[in-house]
Amino acid sequence: MASYLPSAISEVASSVDKVIEAVMTPSDAVASELWEAMRYASLSGGKRLRPFFVVQFASLCGVEQKHSLRTAAAVEMIHSYSLVHDDLPAMDDDDIRRGKPTVHKKYDEATAILAGDALQSLAFELLSEPITHPSPSVRCELIYGLAKASGGTGMAGGQMLDLNAHKKDWNKKLVNDLQLMKTAALFGFACEAGAILGESSTEEKNTLKKFGVNFGLAFQITDDLLDITGNERLAGKALGKDEAKGKATFVELDGIDGALKNAAKFCHNAMEILDLYGDNAEVLRDIVRGVIGRQI
Repeated sequence: MASYLPSAISEVASSVDKVIEAVMTPSDAVASELWEAMRYASLSGGKRLRPFFVVQFASLCGVEQKHSLRTAAAVEMIHSYSLVHDDLPAMDDDDIRRGKPTVHKKYDEATAILAGDALQSLAFELLSEPITHPSPSVRCELIYGLAKASGGTGMAGGQMLDLNAHKKDWNKKLVNDLQLMKTAALFGFACEAGAILGESSTEEKNTLKKFGVNFGLAFQITDDLLDITGNERLAGKALGKDEAKGKATFVELDGIDGALKNAAKFCHNAMEILDLYGDNAEVLRDIVRGVIGRQI
C-alpha cells in the first residue's frame, strides 16, 4: 500500500464522520437511546472504503468534495445498517464488530433492529434533501440506485442467498450471484454515485459501476480468505465461521489458490477501467493493488 493512501482514506473518513455526527445529533430528538445506538453503529471505526469511492469518483467527474460527502455518508449508513442486522442472532450471530461489542450486545436485540431500520431511513432522507444536490432528477437517481443496491435485488437478497446457501448445491453461478448481490452491488453504487452527482453520461455511470462490482467481488473473496487465514485481533471480528456454517464462498468452491486467482482476475478488470482516467486515478489503483494480501 502506498504510504500516502492511509492518510487519504482517513481524511475522507473524518469528513464523512462529521456529516454523520451532524445528522445524528438532532436538536429535537426524543428517542435518545435510538440515536445513541445509531451513532455507535456508524461511528465505531471501519475502513470507509465505500464512501471513499463516492468521493474519489465524484472528483474524477468534476464534483467538489463538499457536494459528495452527504452521498458518501448515506452509503456508509446503509453499510452500517447491514452490519447491525447481519450481526443479529437470527443472522450471523456475531458478538464482535470492528473490535467492539456488536450493537445487540452493547444494547439489546430490539434496539439493534430499530437502529438498523433508522439508519436505512436516514440514508434516503439525506439523499432526498436539496442540500445533497440541487437537481431533483439527480437526487431521485441516487435514491433509486441505492435502493436497488441495498434491497431484494442487492444486499438484502444476497444475505438471503447466504443464509440459505447450506441448503443448496453450490456452483459458481450461485456463489457469484450471492457475492454480486451481498457485497459488490453496494460497491458498484458507491462508484456509480460519483458519476450520478457529476451528471455524467450513462456510459460513464455504467463504467464506474462496473469498476465497483469488480472491486467488490475481489474484496469479498479476500474477506472470505481472511476468515480462514486472518488474525482476529487485526480483523476486529470472529473468524473461522464461514466453513462452520457451510457458507457458499469462492474459497470453499475453488480452494485458497483458486480464490486468489479469481480475486486477481477481478482486480485486473478494475485496473483496466481505471486506465480511462490516467494519472488522476492513481490513488484508486493503489487501493486495488492492496486488496489481495490485506489483513483487515
